[in-house]
Amino acid sequence: MKWLYLAGIVGGTVCSDLLQSHGMRQGNGRAWKLPLAVGFMAVSFFSFTQLLRIAPLSFAVPASAASIAFDTVLAGFILKERIEFRRWAGAILVAGGVILLAQ
Repeated sequence: MKWLYLAGIVGGTVCSDLLQSHGMRQGNGRAWKLPLAVGFMAVSFFSFTQLLRIAPLSFAVPASAASIAFDTVLAGFILKERIEFRRWAGAILVAGGVILLAQ
């Protein structure tokens, strides 16, 4: 069950970030994308609170590292952003730092 909650955290956060970015970029898409992004963030928050009830904090926190990595990869594919070396390095450093702190 904890892996399902972890998938809810990562999936909800990534979908929310992508919908917010895409909705803010296109003025006409805000009508449905931003409320849907809030819904995905609610799923992420609910999954996080439920995961904290059944798993230690050191298991739940690395989900943010996974979200950052997925956000960076999907920003290039879905949003057609140009991902430079500094952004890749930042995502890797943040993800590595969170993983180190979780251990």
